[in-house]
Amino acid sequence: MPELPEVETTVRGLARVLEGERLITVRVNRPDMRRPFPVDLVQSLTGARVTGLGRRAKFGLIHTDRDQTMIFHLGMSGRWRIDPVEADKHDHLLLETDRHRFALCDPRRFGWVDLVATQEIDEWPSFAAMGPEPLGDRLTVDHLRTALASRKQAIKLCLLDQRIVAGLGNIYVCEALWQARIDPRKAGGRVSRQALSRLVPAIREVLEQSIRDGGSTLRDYAQPDGELGYFATRFHVYGRDGESCHRADGGVVRRIVQGGRSTWYCPRCQR
Repeated sequence: MPELPEVETTVRGLARVLEGERLITVRVNRPDMRRPFPVDLVQSLTGARVTGLGRRAKFGLIHTDRDQTMIFHLGMSGRWRIDPVEADKHDHLLLETDRHRFALCDPRRFGWVDLVATQEIDEWPSFAAMGPEPLGDRLTVDHLRTALASRKQAIKLCLLDQRIVAGLGNIYVCEALWQARIDPRKAGGRVSRQALSRLVPAIREVLEQSIRDGGSTLRDYAQPDGELGYFATRFHVYGRDGESCHRADGGVVRRIVQGGRSTWYCPRCQR
């Protein structure tokens, strides 16, 4: 599933050629996504000018001059294709400007699109209860200390809770916990302030490096221009069960299951 860096990379790729452009054609090719397209999507966006693009957690935002924002989620395998040479049977939504074509392609159809009034975006149901953005100023040691207080749930699972931090996914939580030398099994309420002071910059460092690398290409994900992300070549623990820890301290990466999700960590250096 595309995670925060993949969505950020997608948004930045789209912004370079879509921001400031007027949408002359909006067409729904296939309505059979996980959720139906908004009934007024075509009428509302045709002729609108794109005023900016953004991201909230794992959602992409396309703002328009009609005070409406199109929100998109890439699901399991969705991606935007810019100026595709040929149509694809999985292109569910097509946007056209005077200069470019944009196709939202999703073979597994788990992605979805919504349309909301821009001034009401913070109250949109999926955003209303979200915690701070991991790359923003609101993610602090004090925030985590308060949010994790008395939590008996493992820190790994706490960090996947969107109410505590918005947009963190399995790959980047595993990597950030390794970076901060924190045992993913430790109860969130028992993680010390000193450890949290390592975790906050570790989260930012891991995400920012992945964004610079274009994301982690797993299965179907690619950037809008078709290029593949290569952050996966930097994984320290994710997917490396049985391999030596990169800290060269004799540790061996281990895989466990937490909350139905795989977790990779080094028992020697993450305590």
